[in-house]
Amino acid sequence: MSSPTNRTKRERDAAKRERGMSRIPGSPSRRFWIYLIPGLLMLLWIIVIPAVWNIYLSFTNYRGIKPPVWAGMTNWARLVKDHTFWISFMNSIWMILAMVIIPILVGLILSSLLFDVVQKKFGPRTASTMRALYYFPQLLPIAVASLVMGWILRPENGALNALLKAIGLGDLQHDWLGKPDTALIFLMLIMIWIQIGYPLVIFMSGLQRVDPELYEAANLDGANWWQRFRAITLPSIKPEIFVVALTCTIAALKVFGPVQMLTRGGPGTSTTVPSYYSYKQFFQSQQVGYGAAIATALTIVIIIVSIAFTNLQEKVAKEDEE
Repeated sequence: MSSPTNRTKRERDAAKRERGMSRIPGSPSRRFWIYLIPGLLMLLWIIVIPAVWNIYLSFTNYRGIKPPVWAGMTNWARLVKDHTFWISFMNSIWMILAMVIIPILVGLILSSLLFDVVQKKFGPRTASTMRALYYFPQLLPIAVASLVMGWILRPENGALNALLKAIGLGDLQHDWLGKPDTALIFLMLIMIWIQIGYPLVIFMSGLQRVDPELYEAANLDGANWWQRFRAITLPSIKPEIFVVALTCTIAALKVFGPVQMLTRGGPGTSTTVPSYYSYKQFFQSQQVGYGAAIATALTIVIIIVSIAFTNLQEKVAKEDEE
């Protein structure tokens, strides 16, 4: 056994090593706060100050040249009565369907099939390859993905119209992104294609922590895939479902790139979304104050949605614990 003297010496040496880990004075629990300063400064410079400035501009008349002039609630009163603004938010609901609801439903089914069926029958390498193929559109820059889909859907010599003509269905050729009856539908299809790999990868990562013996026991009891999906898969990845739903909803509310690249909000206002409408007011109409009001309203909606999702997740977690 070591003597009290040796233990005291070892304790002093450990304390010296701990003090040597950092030259910043203070207790170990407080000495690393200084490393947060660069991140906090960047947050202040990139997020907080522009957000406060944007809120201020939403109460002004400002065209980007002369100094802003205080206008009170003029922009907000105009916003409430703006028919195009409400159409853009309705289009955002369709974007939520395309970027949140459908990808989550399809991602749940595909991840369960890959994990519970394909991986068992064909091995983990096949399941990983299929997962990578589904995730590939997420790796493409939005500009590249939009250009590819724009080429496919081009009315004159696009791949889709060429295919229809080649198989004798030339009468079905259409300006898919240039007509109000199809523009929003095909924009949604493009967003589903881009988005579907994200929930799939997150859900499969969540399934990795599920005990395989649960599935084996369910198999022995004669449960089919659908019964295993309802009883084991869904309850096991509830946290991942909430995370994907929140992040995808925020992405759907502020979607901009595909709209700018493919339709520019048209034809008419059939694919206009709040972020693009705000952009038009900022840079095309030069009504910066009104564009700032639109952006601020969108930010408020995103904050409300985030709080609602967080509270709902906490409520469900408490119910599961009970």
